[in-house]
Amino acid sequence: MKKVVLAFSLLLISAMSFGQQKIGYVNSEELILSMPEAKKADADINAYAKTYQDQLAKMQKDLETKYKAYEEGMKTKTLTEAMQGVKEKELQDLQANLQSTQQVAEEKVATKRQELLKPITEKADQAIQSVAKEKGYSYIFDVSAGGIIYALPSDDILKDVQNKLGIKPATTTTNSTVAPKK
Repeated sequence: MKKVVLAFSLLLISAMSFGQQKIGYVNSEELILSMPEAKKADADINAYAKTYQDQLAKMQKDLETKYKAYEEGMKTKTLTEAMQGVKEKELQDLQANLQSTQQVAEEKVATKRQELLKPITEKADQAIQSVAKEKGYSYIFDVSAGGIIYALPSDDILKDVQNKLGIKPATTTTNSTVAPKK
């Protein structure tokens, strides 16, 4: 955090030394969340993730059923030592398969999220750059990334970017004058 504040301070000092530079900020997370495309992407990601959740739940239930049967066999002493070893190996394999499937599912959902959000973030970035050029800003900082402790509300370009994208700004927005704590 100190490095970010130091870098920001150095940037401000250098900006002042080269003349009057206009600096603005935007909360890119809030911007992206306000975009209709992001809402659809989020729904698509959740639907995609649900297919894996359903598969994992079925695998977990199967594992639990077989484990209960194993425990019952151990309790009633109906499993021979050889069958006990076979059942234990089967349970270990099911557990390993469940964990592997879960890891693959997480990776695929993350890839799908990145794939669906990339064009949305690119569109947001282009709109931010366009508004910055139109309004004569030299620098635009992202308060959702942290680093800005205070900024004038008049330098917040979120509403201008939302207008550029054709998004009606929400009536209740977060206070962008203070960067969120990480």
